[in-house]
Amino acid sequence: MYEIDAVRRDGVHFPYYIATRRESGDLMYETGTLRADGVVIYPVYRPDPGKLVVIRQFRYPVNGYIYEVPAGLVDAGEDPAEAAVREMKEETGLDFTLYREGSDALMRPFVQSQGMSDECDVTVFGYADGVLNPGAQEATEDIEVFLADKDEIRRILREELVSLRAAYLFMMFLNSSPEDPFAFLHI
Repeated sequence: MYEIDAVRRDGVHFPYYIATRRESGDLMYETGTLRADGVVIYPVYRPDPGKLVVIRQFRYPVNGYIYEVPAGLVDAGEDPAEAAVREMKEETGLDFTLYREGSDALMRPFVQSQGMSDECDVTVFGYADGVLNPGAQEATEDIEVFLADKDEIRRILREELVSLRAAYLFMMFLNSSPEDPFAFLHI
């Protein structure tokens, strides 16, 4: 957490608090640098492209379980694509093959929670293969992994606590076809 000196439109200074994973001197408000701190993974299950890999994870800030897509942090010196492959294996046990087509505009870093954080994430799209086996989760992670078809995604959106980023990706999945699950990337 950092306290910065913010200035209102009328020139009055006030304290503003920022949560960040970056070090002092490297905060986005200091450098203006947009870079991937994390990855959000859009994993279509290749053996059945009518299903998406979904996780249900306990999150301390909401003191409960929330539905998400797999995600994780980009390690120092790691490419976001490498981080996505690593995180997918760690969280789900599945292999991940990147989908490299589509608009670059949708595969760049985006600011995640601009009102309180400078975290930027890249969404990495691709296919998941293998058998679900979340055995490599960290001790701090409480994650249930499953495959969801469109009916289950609709139920989750109507009834469950869902992260905003997953909700938007779920909507894209609902409007996709198994024949071309990434058609929405061609803007």
